[in-house]
Amino acid sequence: MIAVAIRQRLRNFASKPFVFFSVLMVLKIYLARFVVFDGGHVWMPLATGIPSVWLVFCLVELLLPKRKLGAYLVVNLILTSVYFAVIMYYKYFGVIVTYHALQQANQVTEVKGSVFALLHPYFLLIYIDVVLFYLALIFSKKARAWGRSLAVRERSRPVGALAVVSLLACVFSVWPNKDSMNEILQARNMGILNYEVYAAFASSKDEPIDASAITPAEIAKRKGIEAAPASPAYWGAAKGKNVLVIQLEAFQNFLLGLKLDGTEITPNLNKLMQGSLYFPRFFQQVGQGNTADAEFVVNTSFYVPPHGAASQEYADKELPSMPRTFAEHGYETATFHTNSIEFWNRKELYKALGWKSAFDKSYFGDEDTVMFAASDEVLYRKTAEELEKIQATGKPFYSQVISMSAHHPFNLPERKHKMKLPERFEGTLVGDYIRAQNYADWALGQFIDELKKDGVWDNTLVVVYGDHQGLPIYSLTGNEKSLMKKDVYHREYGVQDMMNIPLMIKLPGASPEARQVLQVGGQSDIFPTVANLAGISLANHVHFGQDLLNTSRNVLPERYYLPTGSFINDTDVFVPGKGFEDGTLHKIGGGDSDKKNVTKEQYETALDLLSMSDAYVRSLPERK
Repeated sequence: MIAVAIRQRLRNFASKPFVFFSVLMVLKIYLARFVVFDGGHVWMPLATGIPSVWLVFCLVELLLPKRKLGAYLVVNLILTSVYFAVIMYYKYFGVIVTYHALQQANQVTEVKGSVFALLHPYFLLIYIDVVLFYLALIFSKKARAWGRSLAVRERSRPVGALAVVSLLACVFSVWPNKDSMNEILQARNMGILNYEVYAAFASSKDEPIDASAITPAEIAKRKGIEAAPASPAYWGAAKGKNVLVIQLEAFQNFLLGLKLDGTEITPNLNKLMQGSLYFPRFFQQVGQGNTADAEFVVNTSFYVPPHGAASQEYADKELPSMPRTFAEHGYETATFHTNSIEFWNRKELYKALGWKSAFDKSYFGDEDTVMFAASDEVLYRKTAEELEKIQATGKPFYSQVISMSAHHPFNLPERKHKMKLPERFEGTLVGDYIRAQNYADWALGQFIDELKKDGVWDNTLVVVYGDHQGLPIYSLTGNEKSLMKKDVYHREYGVQDMMNIPLMIKLPGASPEARQVLQVGGQSDIFPTVANLAGISLANHVHFGQDLLNTSRNVLPERYYLPTGSFINDTDVFVPGKGFEDGTLHKIGGGDSDKKNVTKEQYETALDLLSMSDAYVRSLPERK
């Protein structure tokens, strides 16, 4: 009889929604830990995650006793969705999603293919209890009766006491970690739910800076750059010539020169590389806006905002930019992109940047659709026609062309396949990526041929770079990482490789100078480098990049894809821990890093540069 009574008490205890839903949340907490976090004590997710869950559950018990089951189901759905969002976002961006990402909600329908590609079936198990509960309540009278039986008020004192203890536990999880620079470590050490609340109220990590004191000289001083030489190398090498900037979708540097079983992946770009100034140690600096952020950084030499996409955060500003600067020197300016100009708020961004003409889906149409819009072939064919027309006016042009067919998840239509993948790559993200980029290279080759035929190519300074990574480390399976190791890098694929994009600059003329430039650079450096080649002075123009043809060292602040405080110098990618001292290094090109190559001064410089950029852009006048 005693055993029966004990079993009955245990059954009654386990059937209480507080206990039952707590067990479910523990399982979800550990699923998120398994996907997102490396390291940390196995009990840490429980110690940091359960108090925040219990605090919410206690509020349900105290405030909604008569509607208890319904309240638990709603809370369970909300908390489950938070964990699901964290998992999905991390799989692509490698960061912990916060409420700031809600600004991206209207972009989801455009990139639904990417979302579904990241959706591993076992992730959906996080919702299985939600589905079963709702089905049971719809079809089972016993379940509904059980729900009604729960409408009783628990004793207030124990519940209130547990709420206070849980709140204190949350505070003790958050407070010691509030000054940590690394957001992923913060989320791991605080607990995901605690971090989400903290992120909603935390103050900016920017240092307060007087925007009026930000000048080119002050930026150069902070970066430790000596005064520019009186006669810079390559000054005016493309003076009066056209400038064409080609932004390649999701194009990483490892693709150049790569062969798989004897097949050349990017023959046209390889040929272009042989006739260009090629920068193999070049890196992305985009944020939440990805492609649109790349357009912003390249055209302004400012850094992306701390939260949100630049196209949304800064589109109301009168941005000093390449289009404006070149227009002031007599250039026609135009940008070309086959997607809708409304996507990522480009319509407003382009006004902020000062483009004279913007060609989008309304011009390119739906012909030969790949991914979201017309294929790269259509983009390049129609763009070539417009560039020939502009050149015929006798005025030089500055134009930017944004490719898109090789967009994640790289499910290129079979009619566009230009190569046969080795069998081991079939059905993998890496294989799909390589095949999509092989097509992008083929289409670019058609563009180059057309520009040569029209007499535009030899009269043009051509800049080609990747906008952002295409193969996030966090998205790859064990087999895909093995393919990257065995067939591409012959070592582990690392953060430094993921961030590495190419930059090629082809000088005007039939036989342009070609060489490899090993100076480390990033997208913010393109504007000053191109301005030097065009013979346009930026001496009185605030910009945060530097001319890569006239510098010997660099510090590149990174944001979003790497935690706050991350930067790239001439040897390493640095990622902070709580601060500088416990940070980690990833050597450019692979191998072991020497901690002597990275200094705290560089770390502080990177943070200061971000604060300066933020303060300066915020101080700019709004567009009329």
